[in-house]
Amino acid sequence: MVDKLKVGIVGAHRGSSYFQPFNAIAVTDVVAVCDINETTLKHTAERFNVPQQFTDYTEMLDVVDLVVIATPENLHVPQSIEALDAGKHVISEVTAAVKLGECYDLVRAVRKSTAKYTMAENTCYSKHNVLIRNMVEKGLFGEVYFGEGEYLHNIKSLHHDAEGNPTWRYYWQVGINRCNYATHSLGPVLQWFGERVVSVCCLGTGVHTDPEHAMEDTVMMLCKTENGGLIKIRIDMLSNRPANSYFSLQGTKGSYESSRGFGAQPKIWLRDYESGEVWKPLSDYEAEFLPERWKNPPVEAQNVGDLGEYFKVRDFIDSILTDTSPPIDVYTTMDFTVPGLVSEQSIANGGAPVEVPDFRKVE
Repeated sequence: MVDKLKVGIVGAHRGSSYFQPFNAIAVTDVVAVCDINETTLKHTAERFNVPQQFTDYTEMLDVVDLVVIATPENLHVPQSIEALDAGKHVISEVTAAVKLGECYDLVRAVRKSTAKYTMAENTCYSKHNVLIRNMVEKGLFGEVYFGEGEYLHNIKSLHHDAEGNPTWRYYWQVGINRCNYATHSLGPVLQWFGERVVSVCCLGTGVHTDPEHAMEDTVMMLCKTENGGLIKIRIDMLSNRPANSYFSLQGTKGSYESSRGFGAQPKIWLRDYESGEVWKPLSDYEAEFLPERWKNPPVEAQNVGDLGEYFKVRDFIDSILTDTSPPIDVYTTMDFTVPGLVSEQSIANGGAPVEVPDFRKVE
């Protein structure tokens, strides 16, 4: 019998979403949870029957093989590096880093470690995004040249705790004027394009609804890709409005637009399947093009709830067991993360283009 991978989760609140997929996977066992809030720690450990509780992250690393880092964003890199240096596999929540300099440190730590690293970008595992990626890879869109991603989520209520003190989001999500938190929007689109961003231009609307923060209400980032494609990313975490996420893709043979909400269906047009330029529901293509594992999930996934969350974790576990590169490795993580970080320089200079470094070439 193969020994189970012992899993520890740091950041009990956000980390709670990982218990269900790990519990479903036969080769993993969540043995520890860590949080500085002892009330949250105790509640989470009791709820999920976790045998070991820690308030000290370093101490928890001694008893695990793999750690899920679900703490505030500014802790992701230092905690990832500490785990990697100790030979522990890392699943980091988004975003991977809050400063460009941290990215260099993280990439070098992954290179020298015996352990594996991934960033858990869940939008890359949503069913619709997976379906579109499969159709692109089968050539149904022809040459893709334009894509969009939007993340619109008014989270002003999360900027202060119950006592009115600023939370980490106050400083690291809306305390810097740039296209922050862009990986949810950019990640899936980059997978469709199959290439990286080489430069960005970024502009904002100005501050209108919450002048306490540096980030402008809506920030727009235009990304130029290696082969000349264009990706538009819109981030808005401050405007007074209902939440919505949106994606679109344009190719020479196909076009896709996700739902704008309020019951609208995701829609698609494919030249090879339609005689005229008429939208069809994306769902019409699921039977033919949704990957087989989504249509017929493994037995262990059938009671897991969100299949995307399961596959996100399962893929990383399989990369450990087979000693292969994770689907979202550290270089893909940089492709998703760094454009948003360097957009700070562009927006500060009136939208001037800024080069995005390729971390595959970092020494």
